[in-house]
Parts: sequence; structure tokens; C-alpha cells
Amino acid sequence: QLQLVESGGDLVQPGGSLRLSCAASGFTLDDYYIGWVRQAPGKEHEGVSCVGNRDGRPVYVDSVKGRFTVSRDMAKNTVYLEMNNLKPEDTAVYYCAVRRRYRFRPCEYYLTRREFDSWGQGTQVTVSS
Repeated sequence: QLQLVESGGDLVQPGGSLRLSCAASGFTLDDYYIGWVRQAPGKEHEGVSCVGNRDGRPVYVDSVKGRFTVSRDMAKNTVYLEMNNLKPEDTAVYYCAVRRRYRFRPCEYYLTRREFDSWGQGTQVTVSS
């Protein structure tokens, strides 16, 4: 059974850092796009980052470029989201989600539409002084 479990969310001051983890089980990440999607209070889900394109190119929404880094540890079947210089507007529940890779569409196609097959339960990130 495919399962995703996020961890690493916390309360952090502006300018601080966090690393979120998404541990996958029941499948291997090799053939999947992995996305990070967040939902701030009272707002719609927003695609933040994705990885898994065949060229290895990670994708980021403009608001987190230069601050967030997504990576995969295939040996641990885990995806990470390193978040630096956090801002109050980064406050949200962060979800990891997966979709089987499709040769004709890159991960950002699904990230912008939030079209993923399976989602984790989410982890809360709060940026506040």
C-alpha cells in the first residue's frame, strides 16, 4: 500500500530554517514525480516544488526560489524540502504528494494543477516571532 508520511514541521522565527521529510513506503520513488504542496489558512493549495523530471531538474514556485531546496534520498526512499530564510507568508500545512511519471508531461504540469494520486497527511509550518 502506497503511503507518504511527512515530518519536520515546527514553529520557527522569521529568517529561520526547517527541513521537511517525506518518507515513502509501498513503492519506490524512481518512477514518480514528488511534489510539495502547501495550504495556508483560508487559502487554496499552492504547489511549492516538485522533483522527478528525467533531466533531474527540480522545480520551484517563484515565491520560494533561492530559499527552498528539494532533494531525494533514493536509498531511504525519502524526499526532503530544505527551507531557509523563512517568512511569515510561508506559514501553512505542507503536504508531499506523488504521481507516476508521465513521459509527455513534466512534474510542474501536475504541480501547478495539484493533480497528484496520493498525498501525505501534512505537517504544520508556522513562521512567527
